[in-house]
Amino acid sequence: LIIISHPSRLTGNEPLTILPLTSEMEEAAIKAHYKVCDRLKLEKKQRRMCRRDPGVAETLMEAISMSALECQYQFRFERWNCTLEGRYRASLLKRGFKETAFLYAISSAGLTHAMAKACSAGRMERCTCDEAPDLENREAWQWGGCGDNLKYSNKFVKEFLGKKSNKDLRARVDFHNNLVGMKVIKAGVETTCKCHGVSGSCTVRTCWRQLSPFHEIGKQLKQKYETALKVGSTTNEATGEGDISPPKKPIPGHSDQIPRTTDLIYIDDSPSFCLMSRYSPGTAGRKCYKDKNCESICCGRGHNTQSRVVTRPCQCQVRWCCYVECKQCTQREEVYTCKD
Repeated sequence: LIIISHPSRLTGNEPLTILPLTSEMEEAAIKAHYKVCDRLKLEKKQRRMCRRDPGVAETLMEAISMSALECQYQFRFERWNCTLEGRYRASLLKRGFKETAFLYAISSAGLTHAMAKACSAGRMERCTCDEAPDLENREAWQWGGCGDNLKYSNKFVKEFLGKKSNKDLRARVDFHNNLVGMKVIKAGVETTCKCHGVSGSCTVRTCWRQLSPFHEIGKQLKQKYETALKVGSTTNEATGEGDISPPKKPIPGHSDQIPRTTDLIYIDDSPSFCLMSRYSPGTAGRKCYKDKNCESICCGRGHNTQSRVVTRPCQCQVRWCCYVECKQCTQREEVYTCKD
């Protein structure tokens, strides 16, 4: 279906007209979403999954954008501020740093979140609302509304991301971190209810499940990044397959604990990100906040101070009807940037 409107004929009172696609329009729509799938540089299986439902391409684009923006927000005060332009992203993903662990987790979480929302919004052909919640007191609930379809989303994301050879430590680490992102989404599901009945009584409740806002997911994954565990590999003598284990050499300040399924894990020590390298543009010229992070992100090089005058709206008041009246206030502020 497609919503078609004619701006020149609208009076503002008409409902939007929903018309079926013609065969020519349907073919054009299919070609358009095929092109998006091809542009995303997916693996063969992923491209096939992308093509089989027109809503997948749009959802993938949304997930990529949402994950990148959340990563940049969570690391805005850090030396590595989630700079993902071309070569930096490619170089990072080749190594098993803590930052790479976060990228895998936030990406799988973003896709899980976006797919569940796309199902409940009716943008997918192969899924709809979450209609079968599994609650202990299920008989007491009347389900309605339109819940986010986490069940379908989890199944799709696991198939989309796949599981590589169990003998490759890096592949196991990446897979583990993907699952951490998905588990944070699942743990954040909340039940929302609405009462129906005479005079506001709650004789009947309509309930549905909703995911946490993605900003909350990013915050939790950032906390997991801070406590990420470095791991090594051991061989299971019974199966001959590799297992993730604490590193053979003890790490100062780290306990040799076996990682839980909810811990982010990594295998390579991160660079300092102070100077330009294949992994980041460095921190020279980066804006910092004097009492918050200048000392840390400027890496001991010091910072420059620039004074400037800015004019901003202030003392705003809402006027009847329908507008906000503000004064213009001028103030001097100092901007701090890291020295080269």
